[in-house]
Amino acid sequence: MYPLFVKKVCIDWNRVPANSYLNRIPALKDVEEIPFRSPVTYFAGENGTGKSTLLEGIAVAYGFNPEGGSRNYSFSTYDTHSELWEAITLVRGIRQKKWGYFLRAESFYNVATKEMEYADISHPSMNFHERSHGESFLALMQSRLSSPGLYILDEPEAALSPQRQLTLLLEIKKAVEIGAQFVIASHSPILLGYPGAEILSFDRGRIEKIQYEATESYQVTEMFINNREYLLKRLFSNEQEDGE
Repeated sequence: MYPLFVKKVCIDWNRVPANSYLNRIPALKDVEEIPFRSPVTYFAGENGTGKSTLLEGIAVAYGFNPEGGSRNYSFSTYDTHSELWEAITLVRGIRQKKWGYFLRAESFYNVATKEMEYADISHPSMNFHERSHGESFLALMQSRLSSPGLYILDEPEAALSPQRQLTLLLEIKKAVEIGAQFVIASHSPILLGYPGAEILSFDRGRIEKIQYEATESYQVTEMFINNREYLLKRLFSNEQEDGE
């Protein structure tokens, strides 16, 4: 395995304002450091548990634009990122950063627009706006994962069909084999299944390493597939009772 670009994330809570909402996120508020042990690390957990907030903080501390893009992107459509990045110190590996990318599903439209503005003769635009959302996502990943670097992906499954998620897994594997490192926030039971990945759960009010089969994404999906009719019957009957 290649040395990692980022080996550890350290958080100095003295640099976070006392009235910040960050202090009220259970999984984050007492965390001082998070080591990375695998070239692929997943942040998993329910909405609102802080995984995307931490992912964003790591990305901005590393030098990425808050809305996404490569380290060369510098723009702001609407600042919504937290001050967490200012409290983060990244313990870097011995390898020099060469390339990388921060992908955010929620602001991809803005990045695609900027990509057109940044294009020139040497770097022609990929014309993301002329493709479907899913096609743009996958085309971006296939073109950007060609070099060793740190890739931070926030819910990349948002625009991808299950089949395209499998394609993304293959692209991640190819990138890892040439020395890339990934930190990914995801709900996808397909993406979370990457072999050898470390999965950090943000549920239960703390960050802890868990096995793939212990993720809620896997358990809910497995339960639904194996008991679809029963679960839907219970779900719909409970809603009908609530509406009466």
